[in-house]
Amino acid sequence: MNSKNYKIPNKIICLTEESVETLFRIKRGHLIAGVSSYVKRPDEAMNLPKVSMFQTSNYKKIKEIDPDLIIGYSDIQKDIAKDLIEMGYNVYIANHRSLEELLNYIYQLGLLVDAKEEVVELLNELENKISQAREFAKTLKVRPKIYFEEWDEPRISAIRYVSDIIELCGGVEINRNLSNGFLATERVPEDLTIIESKPDLIIGCWCGKKVNTSSIKERDGYDVIPAVMTDQVLEVEPEIFLQPGPALILDGIDILINIIKSWSDKNV
Repeated sequence: MNSKNYKIPNKIICLTEESVETLFRIKRGHLIAGVSSYVKRPDEAMNLPKVSMFQTSNYKKIKEIDPDLIIGYSDIQKDIAKDLIEMGYNVYIANHRSLEELLNYIYQLGLLVDAKEEVVELLNELENKISQAREFAKTLKVRPKIYFEEWDEPRISAIRYVSDIIELCGGVEINRNLSNGFLATERVPEDLTIIESKPDLIIGCWCGKKVNTSSIKERDGYDVIPAVMTDQVLEVEPEIFLQPGPALILDGIDILINIIKSWSDKNV
């Protein structure tokens, strides 16, 4: 067969952030015709048409763009995907939850847009950063216990890829047993469990709103938690930690290493 007769997608809509950043990093950002309203990386993506929130999309705008591929993420977007499929569009919904699955997703996305060399180069960069995290973790005399909170009411603890990164950088993610929960409702820890786990660090990362660190410290019973007693209740950016793409590794690892190193320098 003559491969010149076959085309890659050349007008892509990205319903979430990680596909946008990945496509730009593998030099395929020019294929993107529409993005999520939450997109913040890279700067070039900020000027692209906004066609979607996380749980809703503007079907009229999508129809005007008339994409040949729509990329989304997670079961939460299943209704959007269903509607768009019924409208006649090609839809790819990824559902990766672990760090390993994240790397596989990036590779698959690279192949989808005929960027094998570029995506392998990116994956090598990501693997190098992962190796740096492992080497840092080996230097720790004591591993800090960490409570990562993705939402406040109800409490939602770290999704698997965040839990993986915390452990990779030398932290002990106190709700590691919940991180395998496929749905957010399966990652709801009890306050008593959090208190009894005595986390050294509390890291808040609320999707769509600023973390109120004072409200965390003021919760009933939290005053005995080491992280509260030493004022180690922190906020990190959701655009880095709650989008399962390159940013989690390239920037998230550096942020976590700095947090853990600062704690270690003061407490060990």
